[in-house]
Amino acid sequence: MLAALAYFHYDLLDPENRPFNQKYLREEYDFVIIGGGSAGAVLANRLTEVEGWNVLLLEAGGHETDISDVPLLSLYLHKSKLDWKYRTQPQDSACQAMIDKRCSWTKGKVLGGSSVLNTMLYIRGNKRDFDQWESFGNPGWGYEDVLPYFKKSEDQRNPYLAKDTKYHSTGGYLTVQDAPYNTPIGAAFLQAGEEMGYDILDINGAQQTGYAWYQFTMRRGTRCSTAKAFLRPVRVRQNLHIALFSHVTKVLIDKDKKRAYGVEFFRDGIKQVVYAKREVILAAGAIGSPQLLMLSGIGPAQHLEEVGIDVVYNSAGVGRNLQDHIAVGGIVFQIDYPISIVMNRLVNINSALRYAVTEDGPLTSSIGLEVVAFINTKYANETEDWPDIEFMMTSASIPSDGGTQVKVAHGITDEFYEEVFGHLTSKDVCGIFPMMLRPKSRGFIKLRSKNPLDYPLMYHNYLTHPDDVGVMREGVKAAVAVAETAAMKRLGARYNSKPVPNCKHLPLYTDEYWECYIRQYTMTIYHLSGTAKMGPSSDPMAVVDPELRVYGVEGLRVIDASIMPAVTNGNINAPVIMIAEKGSDLIKNTWKPKQKSRSRRSSKCSKLEQILKIERTSQCQKER
Repeated sequence: MLAALAYFHYDLLDPENRPFNQKYLREEYDFVIIGGGSAGAVLANRLTEVEGWNVLLLEAGGHETDISDVPLLSLYLHKSKLDWKYRTQPQDSACQAMIDKRCSWTKGKVLGGSSVLNTMLYIRGNKRDFDQWESFGNPGWGYEDVLPYFKKSEDQRNPYLAKDTKYHSTGGYLTVQDAPYNTPIGAAFLQAGEEMGYDILDINGAQQTGYAWYQFTMRRGTRCSTAKAFLRPVRVRQNLHIALFSHVTKVLIDKDKKRAYGVEFFRDGIKQVVYAKREVILAAGAIGSPQLLMLSGIGPAQHLEEVGIDVVYNSAGVGRNLQDHIAVGGIVFQIDYPISIVMNRLVNINSALRYAVTEDGPLTSSIGLEVVAFINTKYANETEDWPDIEFMMTSASIPSDGGTQVKVAHGITDEFYEEVFGHLTSKDVCGIFPMMLRPKSRGFIKLRSKNPLDYPLMYHNYLTHPDDVGVMREGVKAAVAVAETAAMKRLGARYNSKPVPNCKHLPLYTDEYWECYIRQYTMTIYHLSGTAKMGPSSDPMAVVDPELRVYGVEGLRVIDASIMPAVTNGNINAPVIMIAEKGSDLIKNTWKPKQKSRSRRSSKCSKLEQILKIERTSQCQKER
């Protein structure tokens, strides 16, 4: 009984307890944020720093669960109630090994969004990405402009990296740390990188090309989602209301004034309306934000008319320019030693106790992800330090969980799994997922109907640009070559060369075979972006301006991954948090009263008073 009382007492006082789900909402707020994900959580925190601003955060899902805190179990959240469970339309260019030839797009339907379901990888991208954004006509988005916003969030727990204050900082809301648990396979991958002529470095620092241990958004061995990082510490702020299980269906826009003034949403089966005095902010992600823009009458006019939606503003770029990072699944290497992450061997009572008591052990492994490599194929310019392939290197792979959840999460068919991986089920393996960094193929999203509860139609268009096929093919060949290094041979690493269905007619290891292979097991890395791109007014496909304000409608911004003109070089959770940090400052600059001149005048007064020692009022009057 004492233990139970102590537990519940702690739960009540825990500063990291979950935020309140506000039952009774005000009729009007200064700002209404749609989407409590990686961007929305940051915005809610930063905007409520301003006293007198009332902010409502609307989230379609609920709270994180205890399972979502455990890094090793992240794939078990895919296809769960925390996932929107999106699936693309069938296309012949990719995802041929998937059920119905449809890719599964996992997106977080939970407070914290996809930061609750992701693998917690902290990758900022390449400095040239942001300089390129600026060159597209987006002043203020160059690397030197955005670096302070990366650092603003960061609480770097690696003391060696924290010393590099040019690129890192401590004390931010977001905990960034090294993995508490690694296997000998990770060290072998790093040695293999050195053999192949690459440096071991900080890939979030001065140079990106090379190999490194991954860093994770983790805290004390558990996931540090944006809900945990940015919302829990400020949950008692009186000017922040969070409404969970609130499915937004429309942004209310005055057609005459072309101004957003509120939001319509369903909660507990009841349609509700809330008004925004200053701005409505869309942070619903690269699928949700363009869908809501179109449902609200902002989008390609012809398409909106086809589905019966009144056009408020003809914005041709809404839902277009869809980009994603894809990798090739199934680059699996069998090894000779029992050192890899095999689920039925490592998930047991001893691991659970170690996780609970010492905050380390195999349960803190992010599904085996240990080492990252940014490499150049023959299509990249090696002098630029702008690599075109990322290796996600793991001490586990598709068959490591006994053919259960990984197969389900990726959506591959039972027949494909059994034929290619069945003989490796629960065996010791490691894997490399080669990920293409700068795809030229562009997909799109459009409405299925004007019913806001219908999922939109999603067309990935993966590998429809011939250049993407070449980069992806070379990336796979480079990944297979890693196993030929002395470092990997010491582990007995050998590529699983079982031919994949639909490609057996082609000779193994030829370019033609690899080009067939990459269209079979095409894996999204869930980096959907670009569907409401930022650009100058001269760009007919730009949806928002460099201040992230939606063209054609006042009082409406988009602040999430959909504003990216081009996807960044690496995993995108860190850039999305940066976009929200910068976006919140853009909002503050718009609405906070300018006080610079007044403060300068008063400081002059203060100095004069000290020097001349005369009465405050008379001197200030003279100064004015």
